[in-house]
Amino acid sequence: MSQEIAVVGSPEFTTGFRLAGVRRFENVPDDEKDERLDDAATAALEDEGVGIVVMHDDDLEHLSRNVRQEVETSVEPVVVTIGSGTGGGGLRDQIKRAIGIDLMDEDEDS
Repeated sequence: MSQEIAVVGSPEFTTGFRLAGVRRFENVPDDEKDERLDDAATAALEDEGVGIVVMHDDDLEHLSRNVRQEVETSVEPVVVTIGSGTGGGGLRDQIKRAIGIDLMDEDEDS
């Protein structure tokens, strides 16, 4: 079974992904994030058809402690956060956690 990408966040954040063809998304307006973001993130994590969940890194602050821990430690689906605070090292660590190897590790003998 092939799995899809899901995007969780504000309508402004999800729109670009929807235009790129992502069909699974959870829109949570900025003024409702404290009340609704936990449920939206949990729904995406529990969806068996989802292999990757994309969230904005600033949205992690709006999650409860339990849901945030689940998001940060989830392996399947893998959660990728992007945005203002995410650097190449953060994405590298997320990919390594998801697949178990560091794809960007350069062999020093080459």
